[in-house]
This record gives sequence, structure tokens and C-alpha cells, in this order.
Amino acid sequence: MEKRSPRVTHVSWGRMEVEGLAPGKDFKLFPGGGREWDWTEHGTRHDPGIQPGDVRELIDAGCDVVVLSRGMELRLKTAPETLEVLADAGVEVRVEETTEAVRLYNELAAGRPAGGLFHSTC
Repeated sequence: MEKRSPRVTHVSWGRMEVEGLAPGKDFKLFPGGGREWDWTEHGTRHDPGIQPGDVRELIDAGCDVVVLSRGMELRLKTAPETLEVLADAGVEVRVEETTEAVRLYNELAAGRPAGGLFHSTC
């Protein structure tokens, strides 16, 4: 049986709720589960943004599409190398403001192995 990507059930400033996970602030979601997204793991900061290491777990989990959030105030960037890693892996990428990223992710996850990185503040 194929693993399903968990649905985001709530997003507001500084808080997200995801099926099967404890509430938190930032999340990394993929087919079969997810976890809180710890920016310190790969040195992520608003600028230069989401790092290649942040998306490797999503690629390894079998995502064919990944949604990257830019934060509620569009302050989170994505490093160009990160987009290259995803392109090299043949993964479709969408980059959106957080509430739109959640909406799009939930829509995509209903029928595809989707992944996402979500930042619920700035």
C-alpha cells in the first residue's frame, strides 16, 4: 500500500496542526509522515533560505512534488542550490506564501506523493 502524505488541518501565525502529529510551528511533511522542521539541522535562515539538506529527506521519502512555503510575510527564501537538487531528482517544485502553500499541498497530497516544508511565521 502506498504511503499517504499527512494533511495539514490548521495553520495560523506560529501554529500548525497536522494529522497524526503534535501541533508545532514549522513542519517537514512527506509520504508516510512528517516531523517538526528544525532549521538548525542544515543552517537554514530566512536568507539565503531553504537549504539543499532540508529537501533531501523529502526526495528520499519518494515525493514527486514538493511545496516550499515562503512564510506568512514572504520572508523565507529558497537557496538556488535547493531548487537544483529538486530539479536533478525530477521533483516538481511549487513555492508559495504559507497559507497558499498549505492549501496547495493538501490538494496535491490527496492524489500524489507530496512533500512540503512549512514556516508558519514571517
